[in-house]
Amino acid sequence: MRLLQQKLIKYDAPQKTKEAGIYPYFRAISSEQDTEVVMSGRKVLMFGSNSYLGLTNHPKVKEAAIAATKKYGTGMAGSRFLNGTLDIHVELEHKLAKFVGKEEAIIFSAGMLVNVGVIPALTGKDDYIIWDELNHASIVEGVRLSFSNTMKFKHNDMESLEKRLQSCNPDKIKMIIVDGVFSMEGDVTKLEEIVALAHKYNANIYVDEAHSLGVFGKNGQGVCHHLGLTSEVDLIMGTFSKSFASIGGFIATDSITANWLRHNARSYIFSASPTPAAMGAASAALDIMMSEPERFEHLWQLTHYALEGFRSRNFEIGHTSTPIIPLFIRDNEKTFMITRDLFEEGIFVNPVVSPAVAPKDTLIRFSLMATHTIPQIDFALEKITKTFKKYGII
Repeated sequence: MRLLQQKLIKYDAPQKTKEAGIYPYFRAISSEQDTEVVMSGRKVLMFGSNSYLGLTNHPKVKEAAIAATKKYGTGMAGSRFLNGTLDIHVELEHKLAKFVGKEEAIIFSAGMLVNVGVIPALTGKDDYIIWDELNHASIVEGVRLSFSNTMKFKHNDMESLEKRLQSCNPDKIKMIIVDGVFSMEGDVTKLEEIVALAHKYNANIYVDEAHSLGVFGKNGQGVCHHLGLTSEVDLIMGTFSKSFASIGGFIATDSITANWLRHNARSYIFSASPTPAAMGAASAALDIMMSEPERFEHLWQLTHYALEGFRSRNFEIGHTSTPIIPLFIRDNEKTFMITRDLFEEGIFVNPVVSPAVAPKDTLIRFSLMATHTIPQIDFALEKITKTFKKYGII
């Protein structure tokens, strides 16, 4: 056995959970992504999806993906930089820029490629990147690739952020990077306070709106729009894999920054362009966001109902105020066991365990779609309450 395999063979955590019958990953879905899916030959309620508006099965989204495929083909034979730009890429970029209130938008092949490409391209070795400790992993990877001085601050802690800003050279670029809505905890960034600090210390702001587009704002334009702070934020990142019912991502910013990124963001220049089907689907989803505000209203009705349901049953759900509801368990093995038992009860949820979080912070991530119903939530509350009581969590 070679040295690489000698090292990797020691990693046996998946094998142990499989032997214990509690391995929760890579379950194949054999149906449409909806509020109810078929897994392992049985129907289960889906409370682990990021499709917050439930558009993955919308007829107009499907039709747009099919129409784009028929016109342009199944894939792109190059990057956006060279031969991989279609007119539908450019049209969607214009729509997205207008949607989030920025001069320009640039579409990438995946949301993760936005953060790992844009972040290291923005600042130099003498500059600073200051980021929330609970930012998404794609931001963390983007920060790792940067040659800048990097500092993380305590989650949503403005005193901690200010201390980091105070330690920076005032004559160098300072980029504050935060999630709009934090993907596991479901809480919202303190953007108003961050803007005030950015003014005080002459810093720039980058907001990842992956989990807030389609959720916050008049037509789902995100947290920046919802708070009236779009003009105060330099870069707004979004992804198509959630409310946009597709795959891909984008960065929206001013024309000066966009020009730099188009010629310097390596994950943009050196990745194959997003497929026509993905662009057609995302564009149709955006049109639906603008024309069906009742989806947002229903999503928030369900969110308030579920939050009250969990709180009244004494679940620990942290500071969430969004369709992402963390149900803290604070024990790795129990998190796996509860996930397994809930699946047997007909409920699919996502376990979040170490090393993704510290063992003391393990949780079940319960997320809502606008297409869920009150009876489905009631059923989930009943089964989750029963299971959490069984393991002494509540």
